[in-house]
Amino acid sequence: MNSAKFNNRVYGCSVIRSINSNFNADFTHSPRTLPDGTVFATDKALKYAIKDYIRKNYQGQEGKHVLYIKRFNNDMVPYNLEEAYDSMVSSVIGMKKSVITEDSAKAAKKSKGAGKHAALINLLNCIDVRMFGATFAKQSKTDSVNLSIHGPVQIGHAINRFNENIMYTEDILSPFRTGTEEDDKQNATIGNQTNLQEGHYVYHFSINPKNLEDYYRLVENNESASENPQTPSFLSTEDIDIFKESMTKAVTYLDSSRKIGSENEMALFVTLNEGSTKVLPGFTELIDVKRDKDKKVVINAMKVGEVLTAIKSEIEKIELYYNPVDTIIEGLDNLKIEKYNLLNSQKM
Repeated sequence: MNSAKFNNRVYGCSVIRSINSNFNADFTHSPRTLPDGTVFATDKALKYAIKDYIRKNYQGQEGKHVLYIKRFNNDMVPYNLEEAYDSMVSSVIGMKKSVITEDSAKAAKKSKGAGKHAALINLLNCIDVRMFGATFAKQSKTDSVNLSIHGPVQIGHAINRFNENIMYTEDILSPFRTGTEEDDKQNATIGNQTNLQEGHYVYHFSINPKNLEDYYRLVENNESASENPQTPSFLSTEDIDIFKESMTKAVTYLDSSRKIGSENEMALFVTLNEGSTKVLPGFTELIDVKRDKDKKVVINAMKVGEVLTAIKSEIEKIELYYNPVDTIIEGLDNLKIEKYNLLNSQKM
């Protein structure tokens, strides 16, 4: 992997297949739906899968800490934000002290923004912050830190682009009673769960590394006068490689009891030339999904192909990941595309 700074803007989409599954439930434990009945999923569902995948496969490596994900203390109580931050700071060697320590309190008295700069450097050591940004607030007796970091990677809501939105509910029986021996109702409890029969969620995403440039400059200007300068972590080519890996594996890897049957189906990455200022429309509404007579999944990306053809001189490369065994991609044949097998990441 390459640790060089990543400078290109990227547009793309991810398709999540969901068969007899519930990829993103609402608070009634049913698949989320728009007012017209169309099934959708929030960006948080995909981001959680990505962060969970990185945490389980890269945690402990330098610069790969995941901060914004639920973790528990020794008493099985979820961390609050300050506790998660302090735990992250203490676990990463070479980082500045937390803003509430004695050293940082002294620094804060010398420089009005010392606490914010220390927190910013610490936060940028977390790969999820470098990708998705963060809203961070922390207070102590000596300093108050409030930061809002605009992340380079932006993911929109997904829409089921399959032509059906069929959901069904099934009863399930608990092996335990809920009442006491004195209660009249001593039978096991009957519950239910609702699944989507078949869906193909299409997410649009974009990557704009310039979203972090102002933060880098703030830190560098402050650190230039420091006796012990600390260089902030930037969004690297390695980070993008991990993001691509996650976008092709994370949902399948998650595989919880409610999400089994939901898996990564396709991912498209369009990397623009460095310095290009072209802006592309969202891909979600430009893709349709159906089944052919052989029951293979057909993803029609013809409208996406037309958009990319119109700006092909601005494109550095196009990468497409899918499973050729059971998936057909239409509409991209006239473009120069690097195709990869989703199952093994090998070039086709």
